Amino acid sequence: MFAATNEAVAMKWLQAFNAHDVDALVALYADDATHTSPKIRALHPETGGKLVGKAALAQWWRDANARLPGLRYELLALTANDERVCIEYLRHAPDGPPMPVAEVFDIRDGLIVASRVFHG
Repeated sequence: MFAATNEAVAMKWLQAFNAHDVDALVALYADDATHTSPKIRALHPETGGKLVGKAALAQWWRDANARLPGLRYELLALTANDERVCIEYLRHAPDGPPMPVAEVFDIRDGLIVASRVFHG
């Protein structure tokens, strides 16, 4: 039952990301959500690659949109169950060739409570 709802959350996430609509993107997260990514670790090593809370997430994505105009994700696959979504996409950015990425969302009560990004 929740798998379809969680899949819908992931599709809204992808649409908001590709529209560069940070407010809509952050609205999909719980107030105390965490986001872990190798890109965060590379650009802000003091964080250990992890952001906490909507304000930090909003700042991260606003900065990414400013640094990488035209950044977009192309959906490859999406798998959902009652607790999680795994989304696979190609990251298209002006700074290099497309990069395959997997991202896992933990979802509770219709909101993302944790997201983890995996890529080489």
